[in-house]
Amino acid sequence: MGSHAHDTPMPVPATAAGREGLEALLRAPRRSVVALDFDGTLADIVPDPDQARAHPDAVPALAALAPQVLAVAVVTGRPAGVAVRHGGFAGVPGLEHLVVLGHYGAERWDAVSGLVHAPAEHPGVAAVRAELPGFLESIGAWRGTWIEEKGRALAVHTRRAEDPEAAFEALREPLAELAARHGLVVEPGRAVLELRPPGMDKGVALTEYLEEVGAEAVLYAGDDLGDLAAYAAVEKRRAEGLPGLLVCSSSEVPELASRADLVLPGPAEVAAFLATLAAALRG
Repeated sequence: MGSHAHDTPMPVPATAAGREGLEALLRAPRRSVVALDFDGTLADIVPDPDQARAHPDAVPALAALAPQVLAVAVVTGRPAGVAVRHGGFAGVPGLEHLVVLGHYGAERWDAVSGLVHAPAEHPGVAAVRAELPGFLESIGAWRGTWIEEKGRALAVHTRRAEDPEAAFEALREPLAELAARHGLVVEPGRAVLELRPPGMDKGVALTEYLEEVGAEAVLYAGDDLGDLAAYAAVEKRRAEGLPGLLVCSSSEVPELASRADLVLPGPAEVAAFLATLAAALRG
């Protein structure tokens, strides 16, 4: 991919705000942040999240781009350490200053130190962890649903169920009630319902990080409902006169695709776009 990056034309955002965001990034990269979701954006969606890995082109593209911009951040619902391992981000030349904001910003890994900083676990997560298997059994949850342990959150997946959408809809309300009893919230995604503490979302994480580094422009790329909060954060900054570009990886989530400035088919194309961006900035 890298050798062809110069030949790849830069995709043109469909909106005026998106074109302005891309122009701002190209004009002043050292004042711009590139922030990206992990699953579905840098890594293909797979049936077993433990098997998800960054697309082979993603890390080389990020390593080419990162030295030319103010900062690159991965913003994910996964534990920060898991995203680092599955992404292969540690010790990569060019990514010495990468930041991974895990658990929607509750955890943070900095490439500079190689350490994860995290607060104490919300007590509701431990309570739900103990209760969830019996709870799913008691409500006759669809065969094929399964629980993913995420450390500071728990996720119920329906992708392997006989009817993933029916299982998802049937579980929404009961899981919301269970979460509420323990002071948690439910975040829906693509064939997954995540139970996690309130106040953790990608919008809060992104906003705090952009303020911390003093970013004047931002590119944010995501693929799922959990990315809507980050989209809203970028839209708010745009309303305040700070340019931003919203990229959607795949068009499977209409709510996200309809708000994006640029829709790309998936992680391979996101990686190609990042490489094209890096090539353009190198001139």
